[in-house]
Amino acid sequence: MTDATQALSFGAAASDYDRFRPRYPEAALRWALDGMVAPARVVDLGAGTGILTRGVLALGHQVVPVEPDRGMRAQLDAATPGTTALAGSAEAMPLPDGAADAVLVGQAYHWFDKERAHAEVARALRPGGTFAPIWNTRDDSVEWVAELGRIADPRGHAGDLIEKVTDFGPAFGPVELAEFTHRTTLTPEEVVGMLHTRSYWLTAPPHERERVDRELRELFASHPDLAGRETVELPYRTLVFRARRP
Repeated sequence: MTDATQALSFGAAASDYDRFRPRYPEAALRWALDGMVAPARVVDLGAGTGILTRGVLALGHQVVPVEPDRGMRAQLDAATPGTTALAGSAEAMPLPDGAADAVLVGQAYHWFDKERAHAEVARALRPGGTFAPIWNTRDDSVEWVAELGRIADPRGHAGDLIEKVTDFGPAFGPVELAEFTHRTTLTPEEVVGMLHTRSYWLTAPPHERERVDRELRELFASHPDLAGRETVELPYRTLVFRARRP
């Protein structure tokens, strides 16, 4: 299974992706935008179904979503009135030079061809503009959450890659990092639905999907922190990396 296949696997589950994936804390988005006064022109690169787009719109900014997956673009357009996602990628954005005050990336930077993407983001940013990849990662310091991750994606999740980020190439200044915490309240069925929007499950063969679902049911039925609960609090760490184009 190639990274490209996994990166473009989400469109088949676009509606559930938009429904179940966590939102981003407002404080994290404000920090990513480095104090920009609205209305700044913000590109949401790898915009998916528009979860990050809607968070930035709520802060009063103009947002240009760019997304390669047709199914995800269709869901973004349906869920975000007045906004139309552009077909494009991190390596080829349909934007003129210096068009953006900021380029934000939610849950997608780890799929990019880094060298090409860094050059393309720098091209699209105005001088002094900000580049900020953002990830919501499950807080695996909680024992049952770590077990959830072991079952649902034994390769490890994006968090294993994220903390290796050190720079965005020669076109950018030093990278700053901030962390924010939040929680989502879900039923056990909704947690399973959310995990069904992960690339591991979407690209897994039928027998592996069955194994994941069986072990998830067992976890919710037997773990002392989960058994008998109608809803659970799923904790997240939101990591934001930020750098300026000089």
